[in-house]
Amino acid sequence: MVAPSRSLLFAVMLAFVLPAVAGAQAPAGRTDKEREQIAILRAPAAADDVAAEGKRALACKMLAIHGSADAVADLAALLANERLSSWARIALEAIPDPAAGAALRAEAAKLSGRQLVGVIHSLGVRRDAAAVEMLAAKLADRDPAVASASAYALGMVGDAAATAALRKALPRAEGKVRSAIAEACVVAADRLRGAGKGADAVAVYDEVRNADVPVQRKLEAIRGAILARGDAGVPLLAEQLRAADEKYFRLGLTVARELPAGATDRALAEELAKLPPARAALVVTAMADRPGSTDVATLVKAAGAGPKEIRVAALSALGQIGKPGAVATLLAGATDADADIAAAARGALAELRGAEVDAAIRDRLATADPGLLAVLLGLVGQRRIDAVPAVINAVNHADPTVRTAALKALGEIVDGDRLGVLVERTVTPRSDAEGAAALAALNAASLRMPDREACAARLSGALGTAPVAVQVKLLEILGGVGGTKALQTVATAARSDSDELRDASSRLLGEWMTADAAPVLLDLTKTAPGEKYQNRAMRGYIRIARQFDLPLDQRLEMCRKAWEAARQPAEQKMVLDVLRRYPAPSGLDMAVTAAGSEGVKAEARQAAASIAQKLGELPAEAWKKLEGLGLVKRKLEIQKAEYGSGERKKDVTETLRKHAGSTIVIVLPDPSFNKVFAGDPAPGAAKQLVIRYLLDGKPAEVTIAEDQPIELVEPK
Repeated sequence: MVAPSRSLLFAVMLAFVLPAVAGAQAPAGRTDKEREQIAILRAPAAADDVAAEGKRALACKMLAIHGSADAVADLAALLANERLSSWARIALEAIPDPAAGAALRAEAAKLSGRQLVGVIHSLGVRRDAAAVEMLAAKLADRDPAVASASAYALGMVGDAAATAALRKALPRAEGKVRSAIAEACVVAADRLRGAGKGADAVAVYDEVRNADVPVQRKLEAIRGAILARGDAGVPLLAEQLRAADEKYFRLGLTVARELPAGATDRALAEELAKLPPARAALVVTAMADRPGSTDVATLVKAAGAGPKEIRVAALSALGQIGKPGAVATLLAGATDADADIAAAARGALAELRGAEVDAAIRDRLATADPGLLAVLLGLVGQRRIDAVPAVINAVNHADPTVRTAALKALGEIVDGDRLGVLVERTVTPRSDAEGAAALAALNAASLRMPDREACAARLSGALGTAPVAVQVKLLEILGGVGGTKALQTVATAARSDSDELRDASSRLLGEWMTADAAPVLLDLTKTAPGEKYQNRAMRGYIRIARQFDLPLDQRLEMCRKAWEAARQPAEQKMVLDVLRRYPAPSGLDMAVTAAGSEGVKAEARQAAASIAQKLGELPAEAWKKLEGLGLVKRKLEIQKAEYGSGERKKDVTETLRKHAGSTIVIVLPDPSFNKVFAGDPAPGAAKQLVIRYLLDGKPAEVTIAEDQPIELVEPK
């Protein structure tokens, strides 16, 4: 592929910049906005006044929008200014009044170096035909940058005079300047081609491609010469495809994708037999990128026989083009002994779109041999072709590979009425491999069933006849299906005599994705056979209270019931964590009450402090309850807080202030100081949090070890 060049960049820029300039309307008279900006340009300022310079630069930018002929003189006066020249040119390029072009031309006669190069560029942006004579003269300038800029500007102007000047200078120029002139010639020729002057464009392109210029310029010119010639450019295209130099071949591939239908397609087909296989394969790929005109018969022929590289490319191309007539060839390739060819054909078959393709695949199911039938069944599943009766027949095929493929396909296409086929094969498979395939298919089918209650009923009905290991798998599918029936079935299994079923169902209930599992879990905390499963149910119940989107009253009621049913301090601590996450007055009451429990006194006190901290203003009655926990309302002001070790400390005052309340206990949102304070200031060292504060107006200081609870001390 040809690397992007400045010619292309210029063309893109012209497409956006020039219409904007041409379409701009000069203000009817000097506007207030324009007056303001001109006044800024005229205001006296010292040479080293950076702020004033910034204001003048912004004024230039504003004049690109609001400027008229009245601003031209003030802008032109800045063109010699090394720092403001480019800003002034932005405005002069945009002001549509001819005075802007005249000012740029006048300054071009006075300037040199970078400022001159910039002004020349601006004349090109404006496509200033009046500057052509001056720009043509500067093609011979001793400064290569000036000569090159002039060439680019002439290319951007692109009229007959500018193009003639460039063509005349091309053979005389040297080095970088010649390359710049050649590039400008291509830009000018592109403009001619776009204007419908193909013959004139061809003449310019040919001069460049036959000149002694860098390869990149030749490539640009060859591309243009082929496109400008149309069908007559096909021989030149073929020449590039046969070129020894890879860069020319890559150019040919690029241009082949740009030419219209007709002679190009015939030429590309002819080249396949003449090119080395590696190159021919790339040409096939280019043909596939011309889907509206590619000769499918050529690709079908290439896909059926010949070098492997070409066959693989042609098979892939047939899938991309999407013609039903290619199905037979692709099916033949899909069972090829060569794995790469077979993979390309199967990939293409999966990619083809259209009802005709589906019908062609479905029609072959009845007559295909086992090898092809397995491939067809795979396609039925991939494409979700409605062929359930034929696929169910294949489930009973003598060939195990076909049976497995049929089961997999059924997972993608079977409906609820015939889901029993997969259930039966899951419960009573012919082999372990077939059982695994049936189970996977049943899972895939169940998860997409529109009536999940009917699906769950069918799955539940199979539990009584299936081996325990299969029952576990069916329960897992029910967990994915969800719904009332699935929940009932899994809950029943949680009370069964089988430890395997109890283990699986209690795990599934603990991961249930809807809140309707909460009553079931709460009941199991009391009735599940075995402490292990009761504890698991309790954790699942608290998980719902903690993670699900519930009304606050419902969440707090769940916390109350969980606290009553909890038998271990670990579970009680989990309830306290929920109360901290969702602060409420009734939750504060529960935390205060919980502080009377021996195993969680400290955690309950922390939870009560956290809830009070988050609730803010509390009634006197609430403070009276907190006093029993040593949490008295105080006036607390954090003055300074630092976290770290030795000299490696960070100021965390603001963070700590956000979490401080009206008690001597400060509860952070995470036990990790590094997380709360956004990073570790002293990796590998034992860190401390040092807090200076006023408590009821009295100063005090406390040092807290890393990640320890924060409780302030009374001032001395």
